[in-house]
Amino acid sequence: MEPHEYALMDAAEARMWWYRALHARLADTLAGAHGRVLDAGCGTGGLLAALRTIHPGLTLVGVEWSDQATRRASEKSGVAIARGSVNALPFADASFDAAIAADVLCHAAVDPAAALAELRRVLRPGGKLVVNMPAYAWLLSAHDRQVHNARRWTAAGTRVALSRAGFTRVRVRYWNGLLLPLMVLQRKLLARGASAASDVAPFSPWLDATLHAITAVERRLPLPLPAGGSVLATAIRPPAPKS
Repeated sequence: MEPHEYALMDAAEARMWWYRALHARLADTLAGAHGRVLDAGCGTGGLLAALRTIHPGLTLVGVEWSDQATRRASEKSGVAIARGSVNALPFADASFDAAIAADVLCHAAVDPAAALAELRRVLRPGGKLVVNMPAYAWLLSAHDRQVHNARRWTAAGTRVALSRAGFTRVRVRYWNGLLLPLMVLQRKLLARGASAASDVAPFSPWLDATLHAITAVERRLPLPLPAGGSVLATAIRPPAPKS
């Protein structure tokens, strides 16, 4: 991403409704997890800091390409952060029990097939992969240009990508569906100019609280919505075949 976008992320991710909602969703997927967990493309460390509080028993590790973000992630989260690319992870085979790639496979500098192969390689057999992706190519906007997003996937496309990468027990769902109409309004009408800023910005306290409350209501729904602004998927690296 652009350097100023890392600064915006660093300032916003502990309190902005979007990051809090995302971190809650990702933490849910790790319920019952144990051992070493990798945050692949950890940015400035907000997710790692949240997981350290929510799941204190996990051994957390981050990897990030940006030197600026790597330093800040280490300070913020207090966990080990490696500098490297998700296209060629600097870790040994089968060294993690779970891995998260949150809004990472969408970046222009990332080769999704290579990154998924690397994530499969560093997971132990039976290890869990968690992927979050922005949804729908037709929603590409000024925000995506600012944060260097080159792709947005559907739930079906996410399932295909994970299956092709050799993962099994793939489960995919949309989320942030209640706010999807507002997202379309913001991305396609209010901020459609080429010079428009990203959506990462301070919100007034009442608006931030309202938006977060809506995501919390959706999180408690018994069934997923048929559409949403993001795709959340979990998958398993299959056990090694018996000889």
